[in-house]
Amino acid sequence: MTSSTNNMNPAGQCTLVGAGPGDPELLTLKALKAIQAATVLLVDDLVSDEIVAFAKPGARIVHVGKRGGCKSTPQEFIEKLMIMAVREGENVVRLKGGDPFIFGRGGEEVEHLQAAGITVKVINGITAGLAAVTSLGVPLTHRQHAHGVVFVTGHAKPGDSGTDWRALAETAHKAKLTLVIYMGVSGSRRIQDELLTALPATTPVAVIQSASLPTQRHVVCTLAELRASVEHEHLASPSVIVVGDVLQGLLALQQAPQDVQAA
Repeated sequence: MTSSTNNMNPAGQCTLVGAGPGDPELLTLKALKAIQAATVLLVDDLVSDEIVAFAKPGARIVHVGKRGGCKSTPQEFIEKLMIMAVREGENVVRLKGGDPFIFGRGGEEVEHLQAAGITVKVINGITAGLAAVTSLGVPLTHRQHAHGVVFVTGHAKPGDSGTDWRALAETAHKAKLTLVIYMGVSGSRRIQDELLTALPATTPVAVIQSASLPTQRHVVCTLAELRASVEHEHLASPSVIVVGDVLQGLLALQQAPQDVQAA
C-alpha cells in the first residue's frame, strides 16, 4: 500500500536571481545555474531574451513586467504566483534585472514568502548603476573625487514624498559622494532644480540608457544641462543618472573639441 505522503508533491523552492543589467556575459555562474535548474521562471521586463534563453526546455516562463509608465503586473499577483508554484513543488526562480535587493522589490518579496513559511534564497546580480558607469570607463568611487556612493530612486511610491533632494545634495557636496539615481529620467527637471540648491551648476552628470546592451546610449553634461540634454537626446527608461566629480575627466574630454573650435 502506498502512503498518501508519497503521492504529495515534493516541497518546492524559490530563489530570487539578479540577472544583471542585460548583457548575458555579466551573469554570475551561480545565477546561470539557478536559471538552468528552474522549472518556473517569473521574469521581469528588463531581463534580456538572451538570458531567458538559458532556461531548460520545458521550463514554464511567465513574464511579469514592471516598468515605469507602462502597464505592470501587480506586485501582489507576482507574490501569489510564487507562493502557489512553490507549494505545487516547483523550483521557482524570480528573475530580476540588476540586483534583487537594489530597487528590485526583493525585500518585499522575501518578507511575503517568509510569512507564508517559504525559505528564500537570493543570488545577487550586477546592478545597472555600476555597469552603467563602468561602460564609460569611470569608477563610482575615487580617492581624489568621491569618498562614497549613494544609490537612490527617483521614483517615489504613491503617497510617499520621495527623496529629499536638497538634503541629499548638501550631504553629497560636503562628503564628496557620487549619486546614482535610478528611475529618475521622468523627474529629471525636479531632480536637477533641487540638486542645484547645493551642488555647483558645473557638476558633471551622465545619463546612461540600456546599460550594457547593444542599444546603450548616453550623454555627459553638467548638472545645469541635465534636463535639456535628456530631452535633446530623447533618453528614456530604463536609464541611470550619475552625478559627481568622478565624471570630471569624461566631461573634460567631451568639452575639449568644442573649446578648440571656439578658439
